[in-house]
Amino acid sequence: MSAELHTRAVVADTHNDLLMAVVERPPSRWASFFREQWLPQLREGGVDIQVLPVFVDDQFRPEGALRRTLRMVECAHAIAEGNPDDVRLCLDGDDIDAALAAGRIALVLALESAPGVDADLELFRTLYRLGVRVASIAHWGRSALGDGSGEDATGSRLTHAGVEALREMERLGIVFDISHLGAVGVAHVLEEATRPLIATHSGARALCDHHRNLTDEQIRGVAATGGVVCVNFVPDFLSRDRDRQNIDGLVDHIEHIIDLVGVDHVGIGPDFLREVLADITPPCCEGVDYTGVDTTTELPGLNGPAELPALTEALVRRGLGEKEIMAILGGNVHRLFRAELGLAR
Repeated sequence: MSAELHTRAVVADTHNDLLMAVVERPPSRWASFFREQWLPQLREGGVDIQVLPVFVDDQFRPEGALRRTLRMVECAHAIAEGNPDDVRLCLDGDDIDAALAAGRIALVLALESAPGVDADLELFRTLYRLGVRVASIAHWGRSALGDGSGEDATGSRLTHAGVEALREMERLGIVFDISHLGAVGVAHVLEEATRPLIATHSGARALCDHHRNLTDEQIRGVAATGGVVCVNFVPDFLSRDRDRQNIDGLVDHIEHIIDLVGVDHVGIGPDFLREVLADITPPCCEGVDYTGVDTTTELPGLNGPAELPALTEALVRRGLGEKEIMAILGGNVHRLFRAELGLAR
């Protein structure tokens, strides 16, 4: 039953850093490497909508951030152009529907913390023209637009430029992503937002007290905008208890969000870090914690896109109904993107 249900569902993964791995290859290999390494995993996992974040590592900041951002955007275009029968880079809901109807995976470009933009907000328009449709404004630390959750002790709201960035994104039709933003910054966004928000890869802080997770109040706030909270699969964000760093622990987060705000406001943002980081990290440095998160830890039975059907099995075991499961796996994100993606105001 669960396999057939998973096949029928629209599965939307709102955070996979695969561009970080693909862009390290020569440009002539971008399309073929994706086709050989990632496409089979996405197909096996039944992924229908794949958000591709553009994340710029610290070594490229600040001087090389925009150059790196543009290179990764070009990489996404090369993937789509080199695999036209399998994927489509989508600019709005109609594009997504057309891709799904043709049996293609809908790719959606996102910015993670926008370091190449900083306070030059006109660049959001440039990146919009290049296909970016989702964006966040901070990662772990401080940015020109707002502080990441790793700087929660500062108690900082968005900067003036950060507020203007939110308004510009809302005007363009770029969905604002609150994942990684500091607690006071999230509160500030909730005060200012006039369009639905998304958390592309965040868990519930009530179940795991980590600054990367969202409080119940924040989850309610996102839901009140009509938005969606997509649960991160990283074990260290699921539980402090190693025995709950498994699929059941993941479902706990999903059910907690459902209990708070209903099934219409939860999705999945796996953040399958292990393979990406193992692929791009020199052997000398493997196993090093990334700002307190062990990126080598695996979620048993759910370590990559190909294993996503295991989540559907777990949701069925937990007693969730068909409509609920289809909403969680991607129906909610699909609805949000159809209503908001690329639609100027």
